[in-house]
Amino acid sequence: MSENRPIDLDRKRQGNAIKRWIVLAIVVILLLILGFSSTYTISEGYIGVKYRFGKIVADDLQPGLNFKLPLVETVSRVDIREQIYESSTSAYTKDTQTVENLQFKLNYYYDQSQLSDIIRNIGIGNVESKLVIPQLMSIVKNEIGQFRAEELIQNRTVVQENIEDKIGESLQQNGIIVTAFALENVDFEDGFEEAVRAKVVAEQDALKMQNKTKETEELARQTVIQAEAEAESQKIEAEAQAYNIQVIQEQLNASPQYLEYQKIQKWNGQFPQVMGDGVNPFVVLDGADSNQSQQSAVQQDEN
Repeated sequence: MSENRPIDLDRKRQGNAIKRWIVLAIVVILLLILGFSSTYTISEGYIGVKYRFGKIVADDLQPGLNFKLPLVETVSRVDIREQIYESSTSAYTKDTQTVENLQFKLNYYYDQSQLSDIIRNIGIGNVESKLVIPQLMSIVKNEIGQFRAEELIQNRTVVQENIEDKIGESLQQNGIIVTAFALENVDFEDGFEEAVRAKVVAEQDALKMQNKTKETEELARQTVIQAEAEAESQKIEAEAQAYNIQVIQEQLNASPQYLEYQKIQKWNGQFPQVMGDGVNPFVVLDGADSNQSQQSAVQQDEN
């Protein structure tokens, strides 16, 4: 019996040592778990919201490594980058035409100065369902109803800008900044779209004819203007010639000697030659033709 006691003591000591190691391992593991659960990271483009037993104790935790009380505090991450909401709906135009498939897209982000109120009073996860969707659908349907179907097709950009302005003004009051709104598709019934296309083609053809008529009228007008200009030019030229003649005549009446002066200026210094003593004397004006004149005179005398 005495020999078995040391063996039992050794076994008991070994068992106690194993238990201590197990306990130590469990403690280490728990410490590691607690250590890891007390740290967290926040990525760029996000902020952290810390809760302690369900109550918000911080709503502006910045990107990077942060700490919290394990098992007591929890942290949720809020995406503060630009958000995109896409959807589609149906609507009615002013003339009761049905827009069967109205697809649109809204871009927005949170106003940092009001983000805390949004987180605490609305909840980031409820922003679209409680704020964006109800207001956007109401404004889109109301704005579409302000235009006739044909006007909606022709003024799509105007409608889009009107919706963007109104939804931006409405959501800004709740801390949401709208950056863009786009009507990506406006789909009417097939029959109506065909009718609109046919009307547009007819109007374009009529406009071409109208422009052609205006072009023809303008060409005719330019022709008339050119003819009137030419007639006026001829009239002015004729009046100028008449005036010149009148001036010359007045000068001659005032100075009769002026004509004689012009004759003297043009005289070559030779006197005319008169031949023959008959009723019809022959006058030779220059020496070059004197021989021919004399021969003609001789022939007349012989006859």
